[in-house]
Amino acid sequence: MQRVFLVLNTGSSSIKFSVHDADTAVRRAHGAIEGIGSAPHLTLRTPDTKQGFCPDGTTAGDTDALIDWLLSLLVAHLGQIDVVAAGHRVVHGGRSFREPARITNDVMAMLDALCPLAPGHQPFNLAGIRAVAARWPGTQQLACFDTAFHRGHPRLVQLYGLPRALSDEGILRYGFHGLSYDYIAGRLPDLLGPEVAQGRVIVAHLGSGASLCALRQGRSVDTTTGFTALDGLMMGTRCGQIDPGVLLHLMRDKGMGVDALETLLACESGLLGVSGLSSDMRDLLASPAPEAAEAVALFVHMILRQIGALTATMGGLDALVFTAGIGERAPVIRSRVMDGLGWLGLSADETANSTGQTVISTPDSRVIAAMIPTDEEAVILRAVLAAQR
Repeated sequence: MQRVFLVLNTGSSSIKFSVHDADTAVRRAHGAIEGIGSAPHLTLRTPDTKQGFCPDGTTAGDTDALIDWLLSLLVAHLGQIDVVAAGHRVVHGGRSFREPARITNDVMAMLDALCPLAPGHQPFNLAGIRAVAARWPGTQQLACFDTAFHRGHPRLVQLYGLPRALSDEGILRYGFHGLSYDYIAGRLPDLLGPEVAQGRVIVAHLGSGASLCALRQGRSVDTTTGFTALDGLMMGTRCGQIDPGVLLHLMRDKGMGVDALETLLACESGLLGVSGLSSDMRDLLASPAPEAAEAVALFVHMILRQIGALTATMGGLDALVFTAGIGERAPVIRSRVMDGLGWLGLSADETANSTGQTVISTPDSRVIAAMIPTDEEAVILRAVLAAQR
C-alpha cells in the first residue's frame, strides 16, 4: 500500500489533480480533466508517460461521476494507494477562514452555506471533498481558500457604500484567485529580485476567470473581484464590473428573475456575450469577425482601466506580472496591455514577449513586465505538508 498525498482543484469546467509520495512529496502523477459539460477528457502524466482517456457512459456535465472516474483511474494506474491527506481548492471562505482549514462536519456546513456566493465554483469544490471522504474514509482533508490571501486588506478596501448593518453581516469585498496570487508572490524574489518583490506589483490573473491583484511587500492590498467572482474584469462568460442600475432595469423592465439574471451575468456575458461567438480567447484572436475583435478590445480596455485604479491605490507601479491561461499563452494580449501603459514608463520587449520569456519589458523600462506561470496546486500541496508537521 503506497502512502500518498492528493491535491484536487475541482471546478465546473475542469478538474486538476496531482498525487505525491507521502514520505518525499515527490510528484508521482498529475493532470486534468478538461471539457466538462461538452466533451470531457483526461490527461494523466507520470514521470515516464502521458496518457489520454475519455469516460465511458459518463454524463459530460456530471462532476460527481467524473471525480469518481478520476479517482478510480488513479488507483488503476498507481496501484493500491493510501491517501494520507488530501488538499482542495475552495473558492469562498467568507469571513471565517483566513488560512487552510481541516475539514470537519462543522467546517463543511459553513462551506455549504457559502455556496450561494460562488455557485459556479463552491459546489464543485465540495464535491471533491465528499468524493475523497467516500472512497478513503478517515483521510485528513484540508480546504485551501481563494479568498484567504486577501483577508488582510484594510477595512476601507473591503467595504461597499452600503448601510453598515449589511457590511456587518458580511457583505464585503473578499477577492478571489488567491491561491494563484500566493504562488506568484512567492516566486517574485527569485525571478524578479527581492527589491521588486517588496515593491508595488500588480499581478494579472487572466484566464476564463480573470482578476488583478495589487501587491505591496508580497501581500495583497487590493483586488478587482469583490463579494463574488462576478466583479472587476470582464471574463470568459462573466460580465465583470457593471452599473447596478442595469440589474434593476433588467429585473423591473425586462421581467428577469433572479435565476435568469444569474445565468445572464455568469454564463452568457463576458467574451462570449460580447462576441456572440466564443468564451475562448484563442477562438476570438483567430476569428476575422468584427464582434470578436470588439470583445478582445473590451477585455484589454477593462484591464487597463483597472490597472490604472490599482496603480493609484498604491501610489505607483514597479512591476506588472501576467499569469494564468491567457496571461501565459496569449502574447498578443500581453502586448496590447503593455502598449497601453507607456504613460507609466513601461516599454515592452516584443521579442521576449513573443518567445515567452520571464521578463518581457526592455532594460530601460521604468516598470518591469513579466510572465510567470502560476501553480495553484503547489500552494495546496504546501499547505498539506505544513499540516503534517
